[in-house]
Amino acid sequence: MKNQKAKSVLIIVLFLLITAGCAYIDIYGLLGSGKAEDITLGLDLAGGVSITYEIEDGNATAEDIADTVYRLQRRVDGYSKEGEVYRQGDNRIAIEIPGVENANEILEELGKPGALEFMDTENYNLFRAGEEYQTVLTGADIELSQAGIDNSGATNDYVVQLELSSAGAERFADATAANIGRPIYIIYNGEVISYPTVQTVINDGSCVINHMESYESADNLATTIRIGALPLELTEIQSNIVGAKLGEDAIHTSLLAGLIGLAVIAVIMIVVYRFPGFVSVLSLIGYTILMVLCLNLFEVTLTLPGIAGIILSIGMAVDANVIIFTRIKEEITAGKNVKLAVKGGFQKAMSAILDGNITTLIAAAVLWIMASGSVKGFAQTLALGIILSMFTALVITKLLLNAFVELGIDKPKLFGTIKERKVRNYVKNSKICFILSALIIIAGFVFLPINKNNENVGHVLNFSMEFMGGTSMTVEFDKVFTLQEAEDQILPVLTEATGVAGSEIQLQNVQNSTSIVIKTPQLSLDQRQNAESALKEAFTVENFSIENISSTVSNEMQRDAIVSVLIATLLMLIYIALRFKDVRFGASAVLALLHDVLFVFTLYAIAHLSVGNTFIACMLTIVGYSINATIIIFDRIRENLKVMNKASLKEIVNTSISQTFTRSIYTNLTTFVMVLALYIVGVPAIKEFALALMVGVLGGTYSSICITGPLWYYMKSKIGKSKSSTKEEAATGK
Repeated sequence: MKNQKAKSVLIIVLFLLITAGCAYIDIYGLLGSGKAEDITLGLDLAGGVSITYEIEDGNATAEDIADTVYRLQRRVDGYSKEGEVYRQGDNRIAIEIPGVENANEILEELGKPGALEFMDTENYNLFRAGEEYQTVLTGADIELSQAGIDNSGATNDYVVQLELSSAGAERFADATAANIGRPIYIIYNGEVISYPTVQTVINDGSCVINHMESYESADNLATTIRIGALPLELTEIQSNIVGAKLGEDAIHTSLLAGLIGLAVIAVIMIVVYRFPGFVSVLSLIGYTILMVLCLNLFEVTLTLPGIAGIILSIGMAVDANVIIFTRIKEEITAGKNVKLAVKGGFQKAMSAILDGNITTLIAAAVLWIMASGSVKGFAQTLALGIILSMFTALVITKLLLNAFVELGIDKPKLFGTIKERKVRNYVKNSKICFILSALIIIAGFVFLPINKNNENVGHVLNFSMEFMGGTSMTVEFDKVFTLQEAEDQILPVLTEATGVAGSEIQLQNVQNSTSIVIKTPQLSLDQRQNAESALKEAFTVENFSIENISSTVSNEMQRDAIVSVLIATLLMLIYIALRFKDVRFGASAVLALLHDVLFVFTLYAIAHLSVGNTFIACMLTIVGYSINATIIIFDRIRENLKVMNKASLKEIVNTSISQTFTRSIYTNLTTFVMVLALYIVGVPAIKEFALALMVGVLGGTYSSICITGPLWYYMKSKIGKSKSSTKEEAATGK
């Protein structure tokens, strides 16, 4: 007994020490890394520029593409060491450079690969005469071009350092040997940008252009040489410029939302579940600290939707505890002592927790594979949160609760009991619910033609630029403009700067903000720069972000959105059918999920919410999350089918829903609280996402209680049942 108590004390002390240690690392770091402030931020939080290029040459080899990626990366390094260049699909290259302010300048320079040639005097004369000539080097031979300062002499000398490929080094050695005292002409897009004189033979592939006028002129020359060193021609198909201030506001408001949500959830858990609720709060604090640690450990790039994913997962982290604690209450009500009740509660809750979280992981995995950019960040943080929530509930909460029980905290009144529930006839009342759901869903479809004829929407849904293509500018002014004021004052400035007709420019106020979203057809880089300059000259602009997407990309996004939802739904159907050994469980769950998706679809149709990448993230999250509440009921039906041998299917379904009613309410309430906090204090860019998630959580709660169980009953009793079994059930009153 003493050994067991000592072990329990050790578990509690270790938990406190490890939690404190991890919290210290989150705040102060370890060996110079690991601090929360060191988490990599996506462009929507850090600000910066992203661009996606399409390779024009359809016959480009893998080696050519890899070489282009390498050279672009070296070029990007000149702007920021945090920049990243990577291949995307078969014929695209994506670039992300966080934290830079001269975004338009970078876009302009990155978008000009050009043609770079080095010539000796003889061939330069041929080139000028329009005759055939040979080059000493081309852009493909340049591996490094950077400005520097040579301070070895009496005065500083501004230079450009060049590193050549092995093949280029051989040719350059021959050329310099034959041209000592004469210039080598560097020509970019047909114009001479420099003509340094050869002073000595250069045979190691490393050379310096010295005696530049200033560091700025050296840097400009180095940049131009880098620009001209790309072996492939690239065309911009998507770009995004984000101001850093938007990200700072998002981080601060999201942290506030998280703290508010955590505080409310802590109160709910302690009030409803008493001492186990207190233990769950300890576990939840550990979960939050671990989440920050893992974001650093796994080098997750945190995005604005990613923050939403974390806050959502905090709410979901409590779900498993709610399931466990409700089971413990039931075991105590059945007459077991607290120690056995805790053991039985964890055992009986295990299957529902695993099944519910695995189905949500399926949705997160599909989203991660199919999505891109910030939405991929949402999928990462959501998946990480699900895994950590299972660990904290099934390991940390279990260890702590058992330890406290061993130390004498084992009075039943500290854990609570379940009052006898009145079994309601959910199956009978489901017909009313089916009609109500049908009316809500039909209303969504009714609004589609209304939206199309609405001049402020113009399509069946308010498709964002991600699905339509075009250019979107979010401009934060120093004051609030009404829509009429914006059309009178801002629209003329835009039409003059871009040359786009006013009828093709859409202005939209951002609720509770001084920002205005400006949507136009796809603009060239010059048009975008003109628009930004004109607006900043005419008004006081606090922040400015631009996103540009071609129709090619938007069509792909629409296709991927549909495919991702279908794949996630199919995988869930297969998983549930296998786990419950009855395809009718899977079929009724998927129909309920379809109901939840259409429920939220109605919100998007009526409220004109923006339909884009975050719409898909929202739908897949709802698909994954709604299945949690459904599985809680299915798990109880599966259990009651074994123990309620003499009851009819209808009685089993009604009893199962009644037994899990409060659990369904509380598991969804904790998540709803977190998302509500995000909606109340979050930045405008995340409010629509949070609103849709709230409606999805409410719809999922409603469907799991009122729709899913009865659906399974009708399928079970009407589909695939033999006549003999039907007669037998009728004879026994089932």
